[in-house]
Amino acid sequence: MSEQSLHHRQTSTRSIRLMVFIGGLVSIGAEICATNLIAPYFGESTFIWATVIGLTLTFLAIGYHIGGKLADARPHTWLLYLVTLIAGIAVGFLPLASRPILSRSLTAFADYDVGAFYGALVGVLLLLAIPTTLLGFVSPFTVRLTTSSIDHTGGTAGSIYALGTLGSIAGSFLPVLVLVPWIGTARTFLVLSLLLVVPSIIGLIVVKRWQPSIVAMVLVAAMIASNIWVAQQPIRASQRGEIIYETESSDNYIQVTQDGSQTLLWLNDGHAIHSIYDPTNLLTGGPWDYFMVAPLFAEQPVLGNALIIGLGAGTSSKQITVGYGPVPIDGVEIDREIVRVGREYFDMNEPNLNVIVNDGRYVLRTSDTTYDLIVVDAYEQPYIPFQLTTREFFTEVADALSPNGTAVMNVGRTSTDYRLVDAMSSTMKSVFRYVYVLDTERYANSIVIGTNAPSSITTFADNVSVLPDGPVRTVGETAIRTGNIREITESDIVFTDDHAPIQRVVDSMIIREALPASRNEQTEPDD
Repeated sequence: MSEQSLHHRQTSTRSIRLMVFIGGLVSIGAEICATNLIAPYFGESTFIWATVIGLTLTFLAIGYHIGGKLADARPHTWLLYLVTLIAGIAVGFLPLASRPILSRSLTAFADYDVGAFYGALVGVLLLLAIPTTLLGFVSPFTVRLTTSSIDHTGGTAGSIYALGTLGSIAGSFLPVLVLVPWIGTARTFLVLSLLLVVPSIIGLIVVKRWQPSIVAMVLVAAMIASNIWVAQQPIRASQRGEIIYETESSDNYIQVTQDGSQTLLWLNDGHAIHSIYDPTNLLTGGPWDYFMVAPLFAEQPVLGNALIIGLGAGTSSKQITVGYGPVPIDGVEIDREIVRVGREYFDMNEPNLNVIVNDGRYVLRTSDTTYDLIVVDAYEQPYIPFQLTTREFFTEVADALSPNGTAVMNVGRTSTDYRLVDAMSSTMKSVFRYVYVLDTERYANSIVIGTNAPSSITTFADNVSVLPDGPVRTVGETAIRTGNIREITESDIVFTDDHAPIQRVVDSMIIREALPASRNEQTEPDD
């Protein structure tokens, strides 16, 4: 082999190996970004992640198998570049192609049509089939093209798969830490697409087997235009009110809407309001109101300071401040972007509020402060983070409370399914001497209150009756009138750090709520 031919072969080998790295990066990057497409509609449950990962691995396995056979039959470099070009274009069209399917999912959920709901989810994931399967071709194809002799097959295959894995590692971090927070999901898909398309076109030109055709150029141009268009559209239609702001952080899709005088915060799938700001009316009828009255269950109620785990955009901190004055409040929120949104759109600027951007349990464990009220209102929709649902966690909460302090937790439910409420109240009962549950006037939520101070429902009513007129008394009277207040006296279900099946409970609640039989049962008129 001449020196020129050897140099050309080495250059070609390096170019092909580069495609292995890029292929690994794009396949995992597209998988992660696909969950960002889905999250504003379906959330980011374990079921979603399991489905995305399972289908991605299935498509890659199919690609490995077919790609290996094709490489043996047609071991041509130009064919590899053509495969990566098609895969790159398919990745670029994913945000546009997913739009109608995801929009259909909202209608399906509203209509309780389980088949259409999960069909829409699977439809989006199947959009990954073409690019992911084609990217599975790359590693076996590269092994076939770069193996110089059978004596080096093992080493060549090992280095190729190691290179692809390094690309996958880069694809795991680059979108999450850099691209999505910086430029958004749609433009991230465009970047991933161009990472494949540009070197594929260059490779095809270099091997002199292909010249840029009008069809290919039109497809690439259409792909770029579609991504720019999608990036300029609302990520998800408003559930209520007019969208005034939306963004993507590393943890959440964040949407702010204006509905009359109310500013509303929606996260991810948008089936729950996470914060409300209404300068004309402090009270919402929702769970935030009831945090103010939790201290009234103690015989000697006190609220000199508070800790809020799951601050959101500051609805509860504003209410506590109005109800009790400028008491010191530590508000913990894990997403820095939500804090910024809270300050800009929800007037979360109380001088007595100290915002801590961190994990709630970590803050609780590392703080020496004793609180009179600890609020737990953290959701990774539709789940409460499991580490905030366990006996060990509530033991830490109890240890951080003053002798007359109270803990209060916001727990989601449906109109008929209280399984999560039962699990949380039972777990809290394993730690606190007194545990009470009351249902909110508005929204499908229940409030669970725990305290080790002397307490009773009668005590709560007596404390409410002597309050001056104001928001705390109003909420207390509403709780007595409509909250169905009950004391929990037994502890049979206890979540622990070792076993907290929060996701199984919530998933089963969602499925039950979505079943047509359940809907008919709930909408049947009373006699």
